[in-house]
Amino acid sequence: MPTRFLYFIFLFAVSCGVSNANQPPESSASKPLFKDFMGINGHVTFKPALYGQVCRLVRNYHNMNWDAEKPGDSLHLPFTNNNINWQKDVYGPWKEHGFETDICLQFLGFGPSVKDYQQRWAGKESWAREYGKVMSAYFGPSGSEKLCTSMEIDNEPGSFFDSTLFKKLFKEMAQGIREGDPKVKILTPAVKAGRLDKYSQDLGSMYGSDEMLPLYDVINVHTYPTIDKGMFDENVWNRSFPEDKDLYYFKMVTETIDWRDKHAKDKEIWVTEFGYDACTDSAMLKRKDWALKLNWQGTTDLQQAQYLVRSFLLFSALDIQRAYLYYYDDNDEASVHAASGITRHFAPKTAFWAVKQLYQTLGEYRFRKIIQQQPGKAYVYEFVKGSDNNDIIWVAWSPTGVRTDKKKNYQPVQTTIALYNIPGDVVQIQGMAVNENSSQKIDFKKNNQTSISLTISESPVYINIKK
Repeated sequence: MPTRFLYFIFLFAVSCGVSNANQPPESSASKPLFKDFMGINGHVTFKPALYGQVCRLVRNYHNMNWDAEKPGDSLHLPFTNNNINWQKDVYGPWKEHGFETDICLQFLGFGPSVKDYQQRWAGKESWAREYGKVMSAYFGPSGSEKLCTSMEIDNEPGSFFDSTLFKKLFKEMAQGIREGDPKVKILTPAVKAGRLDKYSQDLGSMYGSDEMLPLYDVINVHTYPTIDKGMFDENVWNRSFPEDKDLYYFKMVTETIDWRDKHAKDKEIWVTEFGYDACTDSAMLKRKDWALKLNWQGTTDLQQAQYLVRSFLLFSALDIQRAYLYYYDDNDEASVHAASGITRHFAPKTAFWAVKQLYQTLGEYRFRKIIQQQPGKAYVYEFVKGSDNNDIIWVAWSPTGVRTDKKKNYQPVQTTIALYNIPGDVVQIQGMAVNENSSQKIDFKKNNQTSISLTISESPVYINIKK
């Protein structure tokens, strides 16, 4: 055993029989297959052959000012103002490689990034309807190109965008999208039902009225595992491990679920952004501006992989339909969101291999139930292959970790646990992949016909069970 690990040994029983409090509010049959749940955020340099190894769902930041310079301008799809052909250069190749695309119609050049944006829209609000209609008719699943299945009306207008104006534009664009292709799912921009920040709009006041509810299909959430600023915290950009009880990371999503269940039961919820930054030591030496002044810190490459995989697993247990990690690639810059890629200069990081393994292992499986959820000790989730109750995978991990600004000299936790009432034969146990060739088999001890003991760590392990 490597001496760098702090090895906590304790043995406890894990039972298949769990209380209703640990179960998701929907039946397992209605949960999406993992391949229809996990996605990635991309942009025009996205390489579909590369990232097709890790998922089949992609979200694109589609800048409106590439389609038109100002409200009222005519559109010339599939061509942009900067010589890109959306069909041939972007969405067409993505589709050819099997991707299903969510287009985020980002109001770049049509919102607060332009000082006189309110004047630009004056008397031209109806153009948003025409824009939505043309876009959905061309890109939507009912058209000849079939390049997307969903559209978001802006990304993060938050408190920056005049709320009265934005509500008008949302109504117009949503109606236009419906007219262009009623099969296109419409998403809100980033919203929150609980405490607000400047990047998210208030879900209830903006989208909870009888007038607004019919205009969208999906509630859109962005959530990051950031540490709340406190007396001893230098900034709000440092992050922590997913299960950290002090984070608002998952509570924000559950608050949104609670709001949906009370006010909009027919709506899906998608987490379209979550992620972790991981840069190299050489990049950290080049920190500048606020990142240097406020001591911004990212995760290690291994921690990024662990925390992304665990986040996907944790999200899958919630009553949401999709989760998209941020981001596909980065240029190894020491700053928030600038090191979030699962590739670095398009070379796979540890996270790439771990997410690829997750996709390939659980892609045809759906979350069924929580076997164990003991904070600080062990999490064990059960996944079933489609509707085949005889093909089961348990995923187990130690729900521990460290804040990014406290990671120096941190000793990861390993724990020996006993699993009881296993519903079949344990065929094999695979450790989390950390490189292209890693497929580590995990040793375990068979206690009896329905029980095993094994050592888990902060890297999830996959326990294949056949009845």
